[in-house]
Amino acid sequence: MRPPAGYALLGYAVRFPGAADVDEFWRLLRDGRDAVSEVPADRWDADEFFDPDPDAPGKMVARRAGFIDDVAGFDASFFGVSTREAEFMDPQHRLMLETTWSAVEHAGIAPSALAGTQTGVFMGLSTHEFGGMLIRLCSLEDIDFYSGTGISGAAGAGRISYRLGLQGPALVVDTACSSSLVAIHQACQALNAGDCDLALVGGVNVILTPIPMVNFSRARMLAPDGRCKTFDAAADGYVRGEGCGVVVLKRIDDAMRDGDRIRAIIRGSAVNSDGASGGLTVPNGVAQQRVITEALRRAGVAPGEVDYLEAHGTGTSLGDPIEVRAVGAVFGDGRDHNRPLLIGSVKTNIGHLEAAAGIAGVIKVALALEHEVLPQHLHFSRPSPHIPWDRLPVRVLDRATPWARTARPRVAGVSAFGFSGTNAHVILEEPPVTDSAAAIPAGGGHWILPLSARTPESLAQLASRYRDWLEAHPDAALADVCGTAGSARSHFEHRAALVVDSRGRARRLLRALREDRPAPGLVRGVCGDRPKTAWLFGGQGCQFPGMAKALFDTEPVFRETVARCAGVLDRVLTRPLLDVLFDARPGSEKALNDTAFAQPALFAVAMGLARLWQSWGIEPDAVLGHSVGQYAAACVAGVLGIDDGARLIAERGRLFGQLPAGGRMLAVFADADRVEEYAAGFPGLSVAAYNGASTVLSGPADELQQVVTWCASVASAPSSLEAAVRCEWLDTSHAFHSALIDPALDEFERFADNFEYSSPRLVLVCNRTGEGLGRQARLDAQYWRRHARQPVRFADSVGTLAQIGCTVLMELQ
Repeated sequence: MRPPAGYALLGYAVRFPGAADVDEFWRLLRDGRDAVSEVPADRWDADEFFDPDPDAPGKMVARRAGFIDDVAGFDASFFGVSTREAEFMDPQHRLMLETTWSAVEHAGIAPSALAGTQTGVFMGLSTHEFGGMLIRLCSLEDIDFYSGTGISGAAGAGRISYRLGLQGPALVVDTACSSSLVAIHQACQALNAGDCDLALVGGVNVILTPIPMVNFSRARMLAPDGRCKTFDAAADGYVRGEGCGVVVLKRIDDAMRDGDRIRAIIRGSAVNSDGASGGLTVPNGVAQQRVITEALRRAGVAPGEVDYLEAHGTGTSLGDPIEVRAVGAVFGDGRDHNRPLLIGSVKTNIGHLEAAAGIAGVIKVALALEHEVLPQHLHFSRPSPHIPWDRLPVRVLDRATPWARTARPRVAGVSAFGFSGTNAHVILEEPPVTDSAAAIPAGGGHWILPLSARTPESLAQLASRYRDWLEAHPDAALADVCGTAGSARSHFEHRAALVVDSRGRARRLLRALREDRPAPGLVRGVCGDRPKTAWLFGGQGCQFPGMAKALFDTEPVFRETVARCAGVLDRVLTRPLLDVLFDARPGSEKALNDTAFAQPALFAVAMGLARLWQSWGIEPDAVLGHSVGQYAAACVAGVLGIDDGARLIAERGRLFGQLPAGGRMLAVFADADRVEEYAAGFPGLSVAAYNGASTVLSGPADELQQVVTWCASVASAPSSLEAAVRCEWLDTSHAFHSALIDPALDEFERFADNFEYSSPRLVLVCNRTGEGLGRQARLDAQYWRRHARQPVRFADSVGTLAQIGCTVLMELQ
C-alpha cells in the first residue's frame, strides 16, 4: 500500500436540502431520498410564476427545487454581528459563517483557537440574488456602509477571516458550477506553497428570487417535473438547489504529526477550461478528459485504481452523454472489465447546488468512505440511449453498494464543470488506518463534560442537543465526547460542568441542565473576563510510592513527559527513576524518600502535570514553586528546558543526599516573630520557610527536639493562658535551607553554571524573596545557590500572586 500523500480532510459541515447537518445528510443519502420540494411560500408564489410553456414571458416551467429550512435564520449575536449589519448581509454570507464554524468543530478544533493562525478561507460563490433584492426594495436613503459589505462576494470570505481572526488568504471563487471544487484546488495550492497551514474550503448557493429560474426556463435548462434524472433516458434538464458545505484541509504530513483524525485524503486536483467549444455553455468532452487525466497524474493514481466517480451529472440530455463518454475514455484505461467504474451524482438527491455543487460531491464521497457504502443514484430506470453503455466500462449506482476497505486503497474522483467553461476534478482516497483508541481511556472513572453558550437559553438548547446525540449514538465513547467538548469547542460566558461516569448519568444531568434544575454533579456559572491563573508546585515531602501511576497509565502526554525526564536521568541516577517512583512493594518508600530520588521524581511528576494541562489548552499567567518546586516553575516559565531542569534538580538531589544525616525539619504553627525569637537561642537552627500558618525550622535534630519541648511547655507555664503550640515533624531526609547543606553549595553552584538560563516568559514568583520576576530578570547559578540556602517566603509569594490579580490558584503535585 502506497504511503499517504496529499491533503488531509479533517472535518466537514453542511446545510443542504433535507439535511441540517452531516448526520442528516448521510441518512438522506443512505435512505435514497429526494429532498427536492415545491417552492416555499416565503420565496415566491409558485402558482404566479409557473407556466408549462418555456417561452411564456416572465414564467418558469418548474415548481420545484432543493431548498433548505429557515434560510433567513441567523444567530447574529453569536458572531458579534449587529442587527443592522445582519439585515444587509447576504444569506449566503450567514450560511458560510455558521457552516464554517461547525466544520472547524467537526475537525476537532476549537474555532477560537484559530485566531492569529495562518488559516486560509477559500469559498465558492457565484449568485447574487440578495443584491438584486436590495436594489428593488431599498431606497437611496436606506443605503449605508453595511449595504456594501453585505452583498460583496469578497466580504463573504473576508468576514469569516475577520470573525475568527484568521491570517491566511481569504478569497471567493466564481467559476459558476465548478466554484467550490476550484476553491479546493486553490486551497491545496496554497497549502503546498505555505501560504496557509489550514484551509477552510466550501461553497454556497441560495435561491431567493424567481429571476434566475425564469432565465433558465427560457434557456431550456430546467427539468419541468423537478426531478434530476441524470444518465436516464428521461433526462430533460437540471434542478436548482441551495445550501452550503465547508471542509477543513491540512497538509497530510502535518495532520499525521499532530494526531488529527483524517476523514479522507485529497490526492490531487486539476483545473482547466473548455476553450473554443460548441458554445459558451456547451460542455467540451476533450477538455473534461484532460482535466481528469491531469488530476490522476498529479495524484499518482492509475485510472484503473479509481472505484467511483461522483459525476457532475446535471441531468441534461446534452451534458450527460458528453461527460460519460469522457469518463469512459479516461477511466477505461487499464481497467478490469469485471470491475467497471461506478458512477453517481448527489444532484439526484438535493438538486444542483451550483457554486456549492462540487463541495457537496466531495462531502458525499467522504461520508461514503467513512460508512463504507456507496449510496444509490436516484431516478435511474432507463439508461440514456444517447450513451453507448455497452462500449464504456462504467455502471450507474442504481442501488446502494458496499464499499469496504481492502488491501487496495479505495479511491474516488469528483467532477464539477462550470457552465462558462471552467472544469475541475479532484481525486479522493480513504484515510490511513490509525489506532486512536488509546488516545482517551475508555474504561471506568469520572469525566467532566463542559458545555457553554452565549445565553442561558442557548445553554439549555445545547444540553438538549447533546442528550439527543448521545441517544442517537449509543456506541460513542463517553470519554471521547467529554474530551471533544473540552478541547475542541470554543467556550463562552454561560457555562456548565457535568461530572459523569456513565451515559445514563450524563443524560440525567443534561436533562437537569435543560430543565434548569439543580442536581449532584452539575455545576453552573457565568464566566466574564478570563481569570488570571497561577500554578503552584509543591516541595519535598509530598512524594509517595505509586504517585501519579493512574495518570501515567491513562494520559499519553503525562506519560511521555515523565518518561522523558526519566530517560534523561538514566545514566545519572543509581536506579531507573520510574522503578523508584512506581515501586509499590512494602518498604519502597525508603528509596523514594531519599532526596537523590525524591527531588527528580517530584520534578518529573510536576512537569508531567504541567504539560498535561497545557495539552488541554490551559496556560498559567504566573508560576510559583515551594522550594524544589521552583525548578518546575522555572521550566514552565521558559527559564530552562525540561531536560536541563531534570539534570539540574537531579544533581541537587545527589549532592544534598551525600551530606551526613542528622538534620531534620519542623513546622511550628505560631507567629513567625515568636518562633524566630525562640530559635535564636539555638545557633544551629535556621528558618527554612515562612508559610503563613506555620514557620519551618531546619537544623540539628537535638536542637529541634528542644523546640518541640518548648512548644509543649507553653501551656503549662504557671501564668500562661495559652494553649500548647502545635508542631509537626516534616518527612525529609536532610535539614534543607540550613547551614547543614553549606558543604554542598560550592559544587552545586559550579554545576549550575553549566546551563544557559533565559528570561521568564511569564511571571515567575521567586520564593526566596516573594517578588515577581518578569521578562527582564536574569537567573544564574548564584540564584540557585541562594535559593537552596535561604528561607522560602511562601506567604509573601502568595501575597504577590494576589497583588498581581491571580484569582485562580492551581496546585500541581
